[in-house]
Amino acid sequence: MSAETDLIKLYSGRILALAAEIPRNERLDAPDASVRKRSPLCGSTITVDLKMDGDTITDFGQDVKACALGQAAASVVGSVIVGCTAAQVRQARDQLRAMLKEGSDAPDAPFDGLEVLKPAVDYKNRHASIMLALDAATEAAEQAREAQSA
Repeated sequence: MSAETDLIKLYSGRILALAAEIPRNERLDAPDASVRKRSPLCGSTITVDLKMDGDTITDFGQDVKACALGQAAASVVGSVIVGCTAAQVRQARDQLRAMLKEGSDAPDAPFDGLEVLKPAVDYKNRHASIMLALDAATEAAEQAREAQSA
């Protein structure tokens, strides 16, 4: 199979549908924390805002300027993150990284929808973009928790 055919398969209908319908794709007015992440390889960026009550994320917003794979990841994250704890987000980030780098299983529920990105394992140049949403959300949750305890 040619590399071009493999790349076309990577951008499946499900990935494109997720990329087209990103939930919570607006910034929050008064977030507890905001983090912007950029993939140096492709220039994709995501800015994440969140509000927390204790360890639980109560509101989430994002501004996504990424490739279809980064958008699909942000779509999955945006659809399930409210109600999650900082620990769940950190675990999902670590599991997504392991899925991409080591071929491990997809992240646990509620982030199991990220399994749609498993075909990207062989495309290392796409990994950073796919990781942006969870990298930013993890950092924002940590910042918000630190601010609450200060």
